[in-house]
Amino acid sequence: MNYRLETVGLDVLLLRLFEKIEEANIPWLLGAATHLRREFGTCLIDLVPSYTTLMLHYNMEQLDERAARQRVHRAMQDLQPQEAQGEGSRHELPVWYDPSVGPDLPRIATLKGISETAVIQAHCSRDYRVFALGFAPGFGYLGLLDAELAAPRLNTPRKRVPAGSVGIAEQQTAIYPLVSPGGWNLLGRTATRLFDPDRDGYSLLQPGDSVRFVPIDRGEFIRQGGDDTPVKADA
Repeated sequence: MNYRLETVGLDVLLLRLFEKIEEANIPWLLGAATHLRREFGTCLIDLVPSYTTLMLHYNMEQLDERAARQRVHRAMQDLQPQEAQGEGSRHELPVWYDPSVGPDLPRIATLKGISETAVIQAHCSRDYRVFALGFAPGFGYLGLLDAELAAPRLNTPRKRVPAGSVGIAEQQTAIYPLVSPGGWNLLGRTATRLFDPDRDGYSLLQPGDSVRFVPIDRGEFIRQGGDDTPVKADA
């Protein structure tokens, strides 16, 4: 397949496989990641997948850039797509959808000309694939959101988004694993812990996994250990 290899640092290469974000990219990215890990072996420090690219951080004490590029080219020979079978997991994440913890839910409903219930149903109507991890530990970029629900990021990001907040931005959806700033439209909150230093791999979600959101009421959210503290209007 066609690809571009770009230098982005003294010991970092960016392998660009696609120009357009599509779910069909994932098997190819998974296949490339497997080949690259095998080809680089102990010379690989980190490999970061994204929607269309893979970023390789290699050990420059073991490889110069020319040798690193040669390994990439060898890894890309006869590349085949790799499904996440045996590696990827399917997660059902319970979410309490409510304006107190999802303050953008009413606005998204108004923007789309539908009820809040219809927004919730649309958000829970399909499985989302985990394209990449980033921004914060355990933060998975999920997609693709149905076009009827897609909405731009907030013009002014919130200073404090509570852990477990579930949001949407453009054609993506995600869960904030930790308290952090953020500009996504918040619809609800989950009690599921996304990041745990004691968990193997730290993050519950991994690239290639799939996620289905399941609506629950406040009582069940509290029983699962959720924090129902409302999002502050000036947060």
